[in-house]
Amino acid sequence: MRVGWLLVRHEVRLFASLALWVARRTHGTKSGLAFGYARGQGAMVAGFAFVCVVETVVLSVLLRDWPTAHAVFHFLDVYTIVFVVALHASSVVRPHVLDADGGSLRIRRYVHVDLLVPLERIASVRRELRMTHEQADGELDVEVGSQTSVTLELTEPVTHVGFFGRSREVRVVRFHADDPDGLVRALGRARV
Repeated sequence: MRVGWLLVRHEVRLFASLALWVARRTHGTKSGLAFGYARGQGAMVAGFAFVCVVETVVLSVLLRDWPTAHAVFHFLDVYTIVFVVALHASSVVRPHVLDADGGSLRIRRYVHVDLLVPLERIASVRRELRMTHEQADGELDVEVGSQTSVTLELTEPVTHVGFFGRSREVRVVRFHADDPDGLVRALGRARV
């Protein structure tokens, strides 16, 4: 039952992100400096959406003689296209946020990851482009397009809560930003 509610919440948040994207607004950025991460995946998402559109057209032609199957698959295909666009919209409207006044960095990806890192827990921050990531205890890789560009090492662990509510402690956080140099400089200034 809990998994069902998590999935419903996920869908609602995705479609809320789509509405924010259409309205050209962002989520949770009023009190800080926003750093986007969606640019690195835009072409891939557009390609995936295009493939979904082609699939919709092909299935419509193939299933035209079976109206019930046609209606079901047409609904699912259109829903998939909207889902893909909403997923991209969620990455655009939910950027990373550096809140120097509140003393925290909010690392996000889609509606799946929302990690709050207090600035006083950051031992070091560096620009580090990584294309491969192996899972390790105490590390969190928030990849975009299979890459990360900023690495945070923490003095104390922070708790990351996963998609299904499972929590774990992390001491190293790697994530992607469209402007990693600007983010590293801003973090350096905020931590002083």
